[in-house]
Amino acid sequence: MNSLHLQDSEGVQPDISVVIPSWNTLELTRDCLRSLLHQDQGCTLQVIVVDNGSHDGSADMVAREFPQVLLIRNERNEYFSKACNQGASVAKGRYICYLNSDTIVTPKALRRMMEFLETHPAYGAVAPRLDNPDGSVQPICRRFPKLIEVAIDQFGFERFEFARRYRDHASMKDFDHLSSADVEQPPGACLLMRRSDVDAIGGFDESMPLFYSDVDLCLRIWRSGRPIRFLAEARIFHVGSASIVRHPLWRAEFMRNQVRYFRKHGGVVHAFAAKAIILTSAILVAIRTLLGPRPLREKRDLIGQLGRSMQIVLGG
Repeated sequence: MNSLHLQDSEGVQPDISVVIPSWNTLELTRDCLRSLLHQDQGCTLQVIVVDNGSHDGSADMVAREFPQVLLIRNERNEYFSKACNQGASVAKGRYICYLNSDTIVTPKALRRMMEFLETHPAYGAVAPRLDNPDGSVQPICRRFPKLIEVAIDQFGFERFEFARRYRDHASMKDFDHLSSADVEQPPGACLLMRRSDVDAIGGFDESMPLFYSDVDLCLRIWRSGRPIRFLAEARIFHVGSASIVRHPLWRAEFMRNQVRYFRKHGGVVHAFAAKAIILTSAILVAIRTLLGPRPLREKRDLIGQLGRSMQIVLGG
């Protein structure tokens, strides 16, 4: 269940509808909205906040301090993918911008992104450069994941040269993030698309509620024949992972979404392989825990938590 607070759009279609999922990020959401509404973005905006049942007063703050914002109040945490789709479903703009609540948008950054798509009709999406709060660039563009990443993650293969080389390639260490380029998977904190492309390609896959849905969306954009542009001259500040790391059993949810991504794009064989790798790793962790020097009660708690995590992953 959710409640919807609509603001009068005065019958004018905005250039961009900005969709912001929010969960217990009151101060960050406030700063994000101030950057959008109290600075010159050089284009008309419809700002939509989808509050996922926050218990820190975030929704009330938005309603009180930003009455021009369209606010959707979910009674519970519906998670990232569904919240983005909820916002997009009521968006009125010619463009839709999916934006994390832990961002600060610099003046005219959204206009630069919109102008790129207006002058480059062959592109399906554009993403900005993300900077840390101290102004240093966040090098977080990536290439599309491969199954080997599951094994590297689970077994700690980073100590081997082949794994380090693969990691460097996958995380685009060869790209300085200071210049514009076509990229497979730009930062998921901000992505701008034409409304027509959102309608044609579809929004976020809600079967991956927290993780990999942005990867999946980027892959579908590329497979539609449209590249994605990383636009370095559009800068946004990004705190990073403000909500996700507070989600209970987030690591298990990450692995479940990972398996679902590989099932969707690699079939049942890839999904089975990913599950087998994860389960094997869990068994090895359980054996090391049982044979280790920890107190019996601590071992029992750790094994129980591991079991709950595997139920989430293998059951998905």
